[in-house]
Amino acid sequence: MARAATTTDAFNAVAELRRRQILDLLAQGERPVGDFVDLLGLAQPQVSKHLRVLREVDLVRVREVGRQRVYRLNPGPLKPLYEWLATYERRWNERFDSMDDVLDDLKAKETD
Repeated sequence: MARAATTTDAFNAVAELRRRQILDLLAQGERPVGDFVDLLGLAQPQVSKHLRVLREVDLVRVREVGRQRVYRLNPGPLKPLYEWLATYERRWNERFDSMDDVLDDLKAKETD
C-alpha cells in the first residue's frame, strides 16, 4: 500500500518529529524562519520544507514583516487529531483509575 503524502492532512504532516517540534515552538508565539534554524539546529532549506508542508495542511500561517516571513500556529486543523486521541485518553484515564483502586486496596491491606 502506498504511503500517503505528508501534505494530505494534519495526521500525516505531524507524523514527522521536526514538524511537531516546529508546532511546539509556534505554540509559544509567532516566529521567523531564523528562529527555527537556531533552535532546532537545522539548515534553513530544511526548515522551509517543513514549514511548507505545515502551510499546505493549514497548520501554520505566514505573514510578511518587511523582508522577513513570520509564522504562527493555526490550531484549527489539529482538532481531528485531538478528537481521535481523546478516545485513547479516556481509556488511559480509566486504566489509571483502576490502578489507583488497586494501589488503594494494597495500602489498606498493608495497614491492617
